Amino acid sequence: MGLAVSRIALFDWRSFHDRTMELSGGLTVLVGPNATGKTNTVEALQLLTAGLSFRHPRTADLVREGATHGRAAARLEGDGRVVDVACEVGEGKRRFVRNDKPCRPADLSATLMSVLFCPDDLSLVKGSARMRRDALDAFGSQANAGYRKVVRTYARSIEQRNRLLKEPVCDPGMLAAWDASVALGGATLLHARLALFARLRRHLREVYAQVGGGESVECAYECSLGDGVDELSKDELRELFLDRLEQGRAEELRRGVTLVGPQRDDVSFWIAGRDARSFGSQGQQRSVVLAWKMAEVAIAREVVGEQPLLLLDDVMSELDATRRAAMTRFVEGGIQTVVTTTNLDYFPADLLARAEVIGFGT
Repeated sequence: MGLAVSRIALFDWRSFHDRTMELSGGLTVLVGPNATGKTNTVEALQLLTAGLSFRHPRTADLVREGATHGRAAARLEGDGRVVDVACEVGEGKRRFVRNDKPCRPADLSATLMSVLFCPDDLSLVKGSARMRRDALDAFGSQANAGYRKVVRTYARSIEQRNRLLKEPVCDPGMLAAWDASVALGGATLLHARLALFARLRRHLREVYAQVGGGESVECAYECSLGDGVDELSKDELRELFLDRLEQGRAEELRRGVTLVGPQRDDVSFWIAGRDARSFGSQGQQRSVVLAWKMAEVAIAREVVGEQPLLLLDDVMSELDATRRAAMTRFVEGGIQTVVTTTNLDYFPADLLARAEVIGFGT
């Protein structure tokens, strides 16, 4: 079975003064009007399992208005184990604790990973390239602490190199040094991202075959360094990166920005041979996103060896009946799920009879 969240306690956290909720090892439904704390609960669960929040809040935003400190805590139980995790917030700082010992945010997902599906994710196919890059990197960062470090290190290197490119007189020696740093970090990130994408692509195709009404989906990683990068070693990627930087130096100096690298890459999808972004219906695009999230669950299970926690924030209202049914079948497959909704009619009565239903705003 593995670990599952049995309880979450929120004290002076967001909209909560003091509330404790017992969760089901299967399905827990948080039901109530909007702006009553359902999404705040999901965010807390994500922070306690992934070490990050999909809302990207300022630390002060996590503390209830009028309070100076806040705390979110969860108990994880399963296979004879009990693990207590908490996020304590105050004085502009966040402190994560596992079994009463300080830990890094990146350590939390090694205990229990989570996969979040929220309405913003439904724009994954037709949204910006950055959204797709961020989706890959956010999941990779949770699956592997080293991945998270590489993402952050590379982002800092790109920021510094772009700053240098914008200077009226760019020092060639300094630029060469940053070229080397960016090429090494970019090759490391790209190598890890391509490996993650290959796993995601395989699972996404399998899942889409089940939810896409008999259609098939293809997806590809579009790299700014050129084609065939998935066949190169990390050292070969670094050399290719350096070569591309040299080739584009004049244009980069003119525009003041680095024009190649993982920060310029994209992911594309095709359904029945047509670009899903331009020609896919809303239903087809949402099927791709649904399959993407289910693929994340499958990879999380492979990485940790246990089922992750699935968090569904107000997405049932955004899916049609066919896709709600597909999500329901997936939830019934034995994965702990917390879902928020304003309407219980989206769920079959027999599923609700086995679920823990928690009311908000009543």
